Amino acid sequence: MNTYIWFAIGIALGLVVALLFYLVKRNTAFKSIAQSTEIAENIKKEAALEAENTKKSALLEARDEWFKQKKILDEEVKERQRELRVQEKKYNERLSSLDKRLDSLDKKENGLSEQEKNLRLKEDSIKEKSEEFDALILKQKEKLAEVAGISREEALERLRQELINTARQAAATDAKLSIEQIKLDTNKKASEILATAIQRMAVDHVSESTVSVVSLPSDEMKGRIIGREGRNIRTFEKASGVDIIIDDTPEAVVLSCFDPVRREVGRLALEKLISDGRIHPGRIEEVIAKTAKEMDETLIKIGEQAVLETNIHNISPNLIKTLGRLHYRTSYGQNVLQHSIEAAWICGILAAEIDLDQEIARRAGLLHDIGKAVDHEFDGTHAIIGANLARKNGEGKIIVNAIEAHHEEVEAISIYAALVQASDAISGARPGARREMLETYMQRLAKLEEIANSVDGVNKSYAIQAGRELRIIVEPGTIEENQTPLMAAEIASAIEKQVQYPGQIKVTVIRETRQIAMAK
Repeated sequence: MNTYIWFAIGIALGLVVALLFYLVKRNTAFKSIAQSTEIAENIKKEAALEAENTKKSALLEARDEWFKQKKILDEEVKERQRELRVQEKKYNERLSSLDKRLDSLDKKENGLSEQEKNLRLKEDSIKEKSEEFDALILKQKEKLAEVAGISREEALERLRQELINTARQAAATDAKLSIEQIKLDTNKKASEILATAIQRMAVDHVSESTVSVVSLPSDEMKGRIIGREGRNIRTFEKASGVDIIIDDTPEAVVLSCFDPVRREVGRLALEKLISDGRIHPGRIEEVIAKTAKEMDETLIKIGEQAVLETNIHNISPNLIKTLGRLHYRTSYGQNVLQHSIEAAWICGILAAEIDLDQEIARRAGLLHDIGKAVDHEFDGTHAIIGANLARKNGEGKIIVNAIEAHHEEVEAISIYAALVQASDAISGARPGARREMLETYMQRLAKLEEIANSVDGVNKSYAIQAGRELRIIVEPGTIEENQTPLMAAEIASAIEKQVQYPGQIKVTVIRETRQIAMAK
């Protein structure tokens, strides 16, 4: 029983203690809430005060910035206003100047109108007087026709002929004086330059030609070359492209081919076969192939030697090989490669005399006839073919033009083209450089005399000095003395247009009067 009482008392005491703890805790919480509320109110008041101060400070700063910007804008506006005033002043001055000019132009226009009116009156007056003069001239012409007994057309024709004769005489006189003056000024210098060039190039060149005859040790070798049923000769001709002509010529055969290089390959191959003694189709093809390869190397060596000899650099390997082919080409009996080398040196010497680039001149001279190495393979003249070949292999515009213009087939664009023409003529025209067939030579002489005899007033003409000079004897009763220069120039021009020839042809016109009396 007592236990329950103490248990109840314990519970009651626990409840009392818990109640007291709750009451104390509650009181403490209310105090904390009150303090927090007070702190929050203080913070709120301080924040509001600080925000008010910040707002006032921002407003003051914004006002200061506004005043600064306003001051800057005011200064810019004033500056713009000053500029506008200056521009307005200039504009007003220009307007004033334009007004003055307009007034001046109005005055001038009025003056021009007055002058135009006066000119019209004068023009009308001149027109009337001109009509009067025309009528008067017509009357005088009619009177002159009646007095002279010829018509107006006949009088005009006679007058025209007299004027033409007078003009021709005057032109001939002027031409003679001009030619003489030009000769006095240029002959001396040209002679010095050409003499120097020719003297420095006074070297010996033997005229070479490709020989197409192969000597045999005996006539028995002809049968071996032909072979059984002609198989050796057919194989040789097919492999080399060269025809073998076997005739009654003792101990010799003739090779025929339009390509001199191919013919030379055939000649060398045939000589090797004859020397070796083994002549059969297999051996023939082997020797020809080997000889053709050796010929390619030979052409390159010959071309390199020509380039080295003329001191020219940076030439395409294709052009070097083509230069080597010129060694086996001839023109009128003159070796084309030797002619090209000679022309290169003459061209360089001429360039040195007139202060031009010698290497460019030598290069143009060396390559000017390169088209002759391939002209049978392409259409066109050797000058045009050579120019296209040089252009494809990287040569410059000056060199290409010098090549294609050296026979005047196109217009020259530089003085180097003229130098190439001169050096080509000098090299080809020197004594012994070229040979011509008798028939061609006689045709040229006949053509020269035919051109001269076709001119009115020519009595006789003679082509002398192997066609280098044409002497013309005129009829003194038909041709006046002062007409001979014009006649010589016209005949020379006709020869240039109608005759192809190396070098120059001198035209000499002779007019003389002979009086003969007999003493008895």
